[in-house]
Amino acid sequence: MQTFRAQIVDMLPRLRRFAVTLCGNLADADDLLQATVEKALRRQESYKTGLRLDSWLFKIMQNHWIDEKRKLSRRGVTVAIEEQYSLIGENGVETQEHRQAAQKLLAIVATLPEPQQLVVACVLVDGQTYEETAAMLDIPVGTVMSRLFRARKTLQGFAGAFIGEQSEEPMPG
Repeated sequence: MQTFRAQIVDMLPRLRRFAVTLCGNLADADDLLQATVEKALRRQESYKTGLRLDSWLFKIMQNHWIDEKRKLSRRGVTVAIEEQYSLIGENGVETQEHRQAAQKLLAIVATLPEPQQLVVACVLVDGQTYEETAAMLDIPVGTVMSRLFRARKTLQGFAGAFIGEQSEEPMPG
């Protein structure tokens, strides 16, 4: 059986994907991930053996994110310059287009109500089942399904507008 710390290390990729979805940028997501792991290690004794470690960690992350979101609403948003302009050695245009598309998608997800954001992060980003998501968020499976349905409808509407925006650009040549 793996040690507690080894199990947390195995969870890092999933936790990071969840954090990026919640935060909308890598810098804040990495901060959230670090804070989550620190809290989990400090509160290891409160983890009850037999409970799902992933649910426990996601709940810690979710609660910390909510707290940080409240603080952020009072202090404003910061943008990491190095994230925006680190194009050396890359196809700058293509890389920037991909980053802009990803930023638009994250911005769209950020416009969803918080309960829908959490369900999107769990199901669409992390690949959890409806049942796993319901257990982690402590809500009925039907609620997960309805929140995801509403989120998908909203995202489809934005995607249609985004595709229309892209097709209006003149063709090269």
